[in-house]
Amino acid sequence: MNTTSEIQAKGKYLRLSTHKTRRILNQIKGKNYQEAILILEFMPYKPCKIIKKILESAGNNASNLKYEKQNLIIYQAIANEGPRLKRFQPRAQGRAFKIQKPTCHITIKLALK
Repeated sequence: MNTTSEIQAKGKYLRLSTHKTRRILNQIKGKNYQEAILILEFMPYKPCKIIKKILESAGNNASNLKYEKQNLIIYQAIANEGPRLKRFQPRAQGRAFKIQKPTCHITIKLALK
């Protein structure tokens, strides 16, 4: 499959946990484009909205290359860790607790059925 490298979309530096994002990506992996959009529409989790945007972007990339959206399946969906935002929470008696806010990079690749 040479065309899969072109039909993709990425979201980078997103303020989401990779654990929670991967759980949703595993649900839509291997599904066709329309079904995945429908699944993401009705899931109640925060990453769904962002994943749906990235998936629609990948679908639009495919339509720019003259592919029909109904002929596409989700070939690969990956969530990699991005840099962590490091913050400190002041505590009693002059102490400070470290807070790490995770970010992630999401890549969705589409292929023809």
